Amino acid sequence: MSFSENLKSLMNEQGMTQKQLSGLTGIGASSISQYLSGATSIPKAPALKKIADALDTSVAYLLGETKEPDITKEGLPCKKMTIEEAAKRLGKSEQFIRVSLQRGTAPFGFATQMNSGKWCYHISPKKFAEYQGV
Repeated sequence: MSFSENLKSLMNEQGMTQKQLSGLTGIGASSISQYLSGATSIPKAPALKKIADALDTSVAYLLGETKEPDITKEGLPCKKMTIEEAAKRLGKSEQFIRVSLQRGTAPFGFATQMNSGKWCYHISPKKFAEYQGV
């Protein structure tokens, strides 16, 4: 699959909007839109890395070099952070983390309500580490 197809697929799986990806990466929403449409084929390396980090995937997957979104080209797993892990690291309850993500007050991720009414949570390991000052 192409970069734009892999990007669309990952964003759909995670329930992530262009605006949310833009907020996590610092890349303009218009650039994200161009990447998704294929108008701009592949972003430059720094932007590509930011997108991969925000989507908890590897650059290799985005570029179609691997078939698994959570495995790097070198065969190493991409780290994904769970609600439980975030709560433990911050010394907060899981409910606190969920509500913070739902309300958009957590600078390290977001939550999206699905059509079924259930919530899909995304925590960026990189943003979480920055939030902790690590």
